[in-house]
Amino acid sequence: MKEVKNIFVTIHFILFPLLGLCQQTPQFSQYMYNTISINPAYAGSREIMVINVLNRNQWVGIEGAPVTQTLSAHTSIPKSNLGVGLSVINDKLGFERMTYVYSDISYKIDLDAYDEYKLTFGIKAGFRKYSLDDELLNDPLYNNDPELANVDYKWDPNFGVGLYFRGDSFYLGLSAPKIFRYKNNTEYFSLDRMTYFLNGGYLLDVDRHIKIKPAFIVKYTDGAPISVDISSMMLINENLWIGANYRLGDSLGALLNFKLTEGFSVGYAYDYITSNLNYATAGSHELMLNYEFEFPKPRCTCKNLYN
Repeated sequence: MKEVKNIFVTIHFILFPLLGLCQQTPQFSQYMYNTISINPAYAGSREIMVINVLNRNQWVGIEGAPVTQTLSAHTSIPKSNLGVGLSVINDKLGFERMTYVYSDISYKIDLDAYDEYKLTFGIKAGFRKYSLDDELLNDPLYNNDPELANVDYKWDPNFGVGLYFRGDSFYLGLSAPKIFRYKNNTEYFSLDRMTYFLNGGYLLDVDRHIKIKPAFIVKYTDGAPISVDISSMMLINENLWIGANYRLGDSLGALLNFKLTEGFSVGYAYDYITSNLNYATAGSHELMLNYEFEFPKPRCTCKNLYN
């Protein structure tokens, strides 16, 4: 048994730092509902309180594959152009774990007299902590390894910036959620690299029962290939969203979001892997809960493009 574990740890040291180049910032199939985690300018854009919880199990069947949980909330500040947000991300890849805690503040500018076009600037500030799984640290085969002893477990500060442009039926965002670049004190473990995001979407009213909203997100991490996601969802009777998404060269997926009660919805995404990992995994699963709290007096007449 120890021999098998020894082989797995060796493979982890060789393979997962390479996978980590693509996993620097966690990826989500339901990215349109979790924009606050990557773009601080999104804070308060709905002018209501939004709370989002998400869990993603990537590449199910591959031991040590990424597992990610997020908790986020954001709202506008009454009688001001300011928005605030908070996000916590826990990302596990192999024996490595990244924890991010960030706060967000945004400032909105109305670009026309009809309150149709808005440009928002945002700043994200917080900390990240790198750690290793207790199973590895407590294993007598490795707990005396000097490389493990050199891993830095302190909380490192970081900040990010973002822009968010919104019209009555579309949005476009550009952000860099992590400006500082950190390297751990050992050659084995992955480097925290700067990542850029460009995302956008459009809401099309087909009739009073059906709406269509295509969306995209482009992610670029220093030293890694560009990641491109394209999705399209259909809203039926203001209650049920169904759709599909495609991650270029990686996966083809299905999206589902259902409004359980007024303000509360649940979402699910499944990714069928089309890359070379297809033979080893049953795909990726993502579950999301979303809660919206409206203020006593509605302060936003804009369409609900995305949560």
